[in-house]
Amino acid sequence: MKGLILTDITNIGDPFVLNDNGVYYMYATSSADGFKVWKSLNLTDWSDCGLCYFKKDSFAYMDFWAPEVARRNDGKYVMHFSAKDRASDGLRIGVAIAECPTGPFRDVQEGRPMFDLGYCTIDAHCFTDDDGRHYLYYVRDVAENIVNGIHKSEIYVVGLDDSLTSVCGEHIKVLSPSGEEETTLNPLWQWNEGPFVLKHDGKYYLNYSYNVFDSRYYSVGVAVSDSPVKGFVKADRQLLRYTDTISGPGHNAYFTDNDGQLWCAFHIHTHYDRPSGDRRACLAPAQFTNDGRLVVRYK
Repeated sequence: MKGLILTDITNIGDPFVLNDNGVYYMYATSSADGFKVWKSLNLTDWSDCGLCYFKKDSFAYMDFWAPEVARRNDGKYVMHFSAKDRASDGLRIGVAIAECPTGPFRDVQEGRPMFDLGYCTIDAHCFTDDDGRHYLYYVRDVAENIVNGIHKSEIYVVGLDDSLTSVCGEHIKVLSPSGEEETTLNPLWQWNEGPFVLKHDGKYYLNYSYNVFDSRYYSVGVAVSDSPVKGFVKADRQLLRYTDTISGPGHNAYFTDNDGQLWCAFHIHTHYDRPSGDRRACLAPAQFTNDGRLVVRYK
């Protein structure tokens, strides 16, 4: 098994890898003009394929963040992402479709985000359960979500239709910052963001990032439930946290390689001593232990 892979892809954030018929595609927060995509056959060597989603064709005008791509049953590719809407001037979830993984992705609703709840939403993640039901996890963003005087990023879930482009049903809050590790770095600004869900042995593992992205203390936790929409209990340990050589590991996602190995994609600060928005894409093998713990082998 390969160990930690520190790619040469820098000045990005929020990496996501799609394994499409044995070819790997990486999407990330990567450009003021939209989203770039990289391609690899071995997870080590990545070629820059340029932009796959374009600002000039978008409902949004800046802050293109956290793209994820799913291959739909009809063979088309659906991208969920967040960006700042031209009409509302707020962060909103977008959805776009392409015929191939390198794009071009086009907004499903021309000139409009996927949905608009009247407040900032970011970090969309699409999860399909074993029974074929689809869910969209997203974040009510810290910028406009003030609870008892505290700015909070909180994670919600809502149903998705089979097209993966429209939400349906109730929007349910499933996670909020809690505990000393998540609330004391800056008591007035707290984050639970970057959701990603895995299912193992009937349980749902909700990965989330906490603390601010440009701090070495940006970390990943995991909460576990018997349901995709309620009852998530946070584990008493970090899944990813800083080390002597890695600063601010966060906003992770998972994929399975061509040999069936589970991998975790995440970012770290490119410059250990100067945490900032300049981040490097990393890959590390992951697994579930016999007692049901999710472990990422990044050390």
